[in-house]
Amino acid sequence: MAARKWVSFHDPQAQFVLEGAALRKAWPRLHRGDREPWPAGNRAAGRQAAWRAFHAGQFQQAVDAATDLGVAGAAPANKAAGVYATYLAKDDASAIHILREAIDRGERAVDELPDEANSHYFLAFVLGRYSQRISVVKALAEGLGSQIQKALEQALELEPKHAEAHVALGVFHAEVVDKLGGLAARLGFGASRDAALRHFDTAMELAPESPVVRLEYARSLRLLAPRESARMTALLEAAAAITPADAMESLDVSAARAALKKG
Repeated sequence: MAARKWVSFHDPQAQFVLEGAALRKAWPRLHRGDREPWPAGNRAAGRQAAWRAFHAGQFQQAVDAATDLGVAGAAPANKAAGVYATYLAKDDASAIHILREAIDRGERAVDELPDEANSHYFLAFVLGRYSQRISVVKALAEGLGSQIQKALEQALELEPKHAEAHVALGVFHAEVVDKLGGLAARLGFGASRDAALRHFDTAMELAPESPVVRLEYARSLRLLAPRESARMTALLEAAAAITPADAMESLDVSAARAALKKG
C-alpha cells in the first residue's frame, strides 16, 4: 500500500496540524464520536503520531505510521483508510485495494484486542465502505452484512456511547431495508426504518457537533423517507454550517455542501 501514491488532502486551515500538546487539548472534541481513548502507555508516541497525521489529512502517512505499530495502530490506520477510500481515492480499484488491506488489519485487531470497542467498530467501518464500493447487494450476498452488524453490535456492547457506531448501524439498517425491502430486512437482519432512525437520533445526542452524523442521517432519510425533503435539507444545512475540527470533518462538511448544491 505504501508504494501507491495517494491523493493529497488540501485544506487551507492550518489548525488541523496539531503539533505537541495541541493534539491532547483537542482530543475530547476530535474523538467524541468514536470514543477512542487518549494513547498512553506502550507505543503511545507512535499512536499519537498516527492520529496526528490522520487529523491533518495526511492519510497515507497515518496508515504507514500506524501499520508499523501492528494491531496497536489498527484504529488510526483503518479510520484513515476508510475516510480516504470514501472521499479521495481516484477509482474503485484503488479504494478496494486499500479497504481490503484495512479489513485484514481489522480482523487481526479483533482477534488480538477483542475487548476494545474500536477493534470491532473500525472493522465494521472499513467493511461498510468496502460494501458500498462493490455494491450493497453484492456485499449482502457475500455475507458481509452479518459481519458488519455483529461488529457494530459488539462495539456498542463495549461502548454504548459510541456515536459513530450508532451512525454506522443507522446506515446499515437503512441500506438493508432499501435493498431487501421491509419484510426481508426484518426477517434476515432485524433491520427496520424505526431502528435506523433511533440510532441516528442517539448519535445526534451523543455527538451534536459532528457533521458526519447529520450527513449520514440525511443520506439515509433519502432511502427510508424520500418525501421528507425538508428534513433532509435541514440536516444537510446543519452539517454544512459546522466549523470542521479536522480533515475528516472538513471532507464531511464539503460533502454536505455539495449535496445541498446538487439538490
